[in-house]
Amino acid sequence: MANPEMRMYAQLAYPKSAYEPSPLINLNEPAERERLSPAALKAFFNIMEKWAVRDRDARSLLGGVSNGVFYEMKKNPNRSLTMDGLARISLLIGIFKGLNILYPEDLADAWVTLPNKNRLFGGGTPLSYMVEGGLAAMWTVRRLVDSRRGGY
Repeated sequence: MANPEMRMYAQLAYPKSAYEPSPLINLNEPAERERLSPAALKAFFNIMEKWAVRDRDARSLLGGVSNGVFYEMKKNPNRSLTMDGLARISLLIGIFKGLNILYPEDLADAWVTLPNKNRLFGGGTPLSYMVEGGLAAMWTVRRLVDSRRGGY
């Protein structure tokens, strides 16, 4: 390393910490999906109730599951979801959490069903945007809520 700039960068390192990063969860592993799915489904149905989302829209948010599968999940959440299902629920949990940090509970719970002038939603609701746009729209709403939490 003859270059002095390179020597400076070689000496930089993250400071020591007593905390270790959480291990990554491998959702390719059926056992991990099986472990996480019941809690994810319970959280999903609680959020849908708080947001007053109709079952038809809730089914769409889960990726278009059929009526039978949806009501079986609702009755008995002890089942294993796909990676896609867990990802969708994770996004919704993040949106829910972010809204509850930003707003009082009544507004946080109503936000997804209120008409919104943000150009993303074009006067429609965030819920209809996510239902129509699927996973990509859910990611976009999650990023929007997270960016508002960060003051942007």
